[in-house]
Amino acid sequence: MSKKPVGAICAVILLLVSGPLAAQEGIATLRKGTPLGEQSAAPIMPKVSNQDLLRTRNYPEQPPTIPHSIRDYRVDLRSNKCLACHSRKATGETQAPMVSVTHYMDRDGQFLATISSRRYFCLQCHVPQFEARPLVENEFVDIDTLLEK
Repeated sequence: MSKKPVGAICAVILLLVSGPLAAQEGIATLRKGTPLGEQSAAPIMPKVSNQDLLRTRNYPEQPPTIPHSIRDYRVDLRSNKCLACHSRKATGETQAPMVSVTHYMDRDGQFLATISSRRYFCLQCHVPQFEARPLVENEFVDIDTLLEK
């Protein structure tokens, strides 16, 4: 006898007893009422916010967001378009912020001459922003606001 997860068995029983529509009622989803068996229309892609302004960070060590379009930027094992402006060598000419010194450290905290392979793929942490309404309300409260109360 195979061992199945209890949650999956309960979900199947719920569907069998109450039907597929009852399981969907009252649940807010990004599908906006489209049944699971149907394909909904793709939403319109929002425009990238391209303001070149540094945004306020909400907590210490938060990676900064990318304040410009990165369309057609190549970041792979052979090249990293971000470093054309943000490397130590390029910032004097481009006036772009230099990547953090933490990007030049190995996992033991030793400084390297070049970007660490652990920090080379920028989009693991840094993301562009879009001109779009949030899908859900953000209820985050930063520490300064909490301390003021």
